[in-house]
Amino acid sequence: MEKSLSVLENYMLQFDLITPKCFEEIFFLFNFTNYKCMIPLFLKALGIAIIFGSTLVKLPQVIKIWRSRSSEGLSLMGTLLELLSATACGVYNYASRFPFTSYGEILFLSIQTALVATLILQYSKGTFTSFLFVVSYAALTTFALTLPKHILWYGQTANIPVAVSGKLLQVIANCRNGHTGQLSALTIFLIALGSFARIFTSIRETGDNVVILSYVSATTVNVILAIQVLYYWKSSASKSKKKRKTN
Repeated sequence: MEKSLSVLENYMLQFDLITPKCFEEIFFLFNFTNYKCMIPLFLKALGIAIIFGSTLVKLPQVIKIWRSRSSEGLSLMGTLLELLSATACGVYNYASRFPFTSYGEILFLSIQTALVATLILQYSKGTFTSFLFVVSYAALTTFALTLPKHILWYGQTANIPVAVSGKLLQVIANCRNGHTGQLSALTIFLIALGSFARIFTSIRETGDNVVILSYVSATTVNVILAIQVLYYWKSSASKSKKKRKTN
C-alpha cells in the first residue's frame, strides 16, 4: 500500500497536481475537509477531465459532416474565427508557461476545428482549397509559436471579440436558416460545459484576467448556441429526414 502511494505521490508531484503537504493531508491523514488542498486538487482533476473530454468533443460534428457529405448550416467564417481564437489562446498559454492542465484541451479543439474547417472547404470549395488551407494553417501556427509573449498578449486580447464573433456568425446563420443544419448537438453541449468549467480552473491556475475573460465570453456564446440547438431541434431533425428521402 505504501509503495503504491509512493508511486502515486511521485506521479502527482511530477505533474504538479498536488503539493507534498497536501498529499499527506489527503492520502495519509484522510483530511478531506482541508479545502486549501481539496479545491486545488479538484480543479486540477477537472482540468484533466476537460482535456480528456476534448480529445473527442468535435468528433460527432466531424462524423455528421462526413456522413452527410454536406456542410449545410455551418458557417465557414464562423469556424475559421473559432479556429483562430483557439489557436491564439493555445499559443498564448503555451508562451506564458501556464500549467498544461489549464489549457490542454485547446490543442485538441484546434486540431478538430481545423478538421471541421477542412471538411467544410472540401464539400463547398473542393479538394485543392481544403489542402491549401491545411498547409497555410500549419505554417501560420508554426510562425506564431516563435513570437514573443508580449506580442501574443495583444493577440490574446484581440482574441476575445474574434471568438465571440465566430460563434455569433453561427448563431446568425442558425436564425436565418431556421434550423441548425449539420451542427452537432452533442458537440455544442460538450463545448459549452467545458468552457464553463474552464472559467474556474483558469481563475485558480492562471490568474490571467485576459484568459479568464476569454472563457467567460466563450461560455456565453456557447450557451446561446446550445439554446438554439434545443429551440430548432424539431426543424433540424425534419430537414435532415427530408434530405435523406431526397437522396
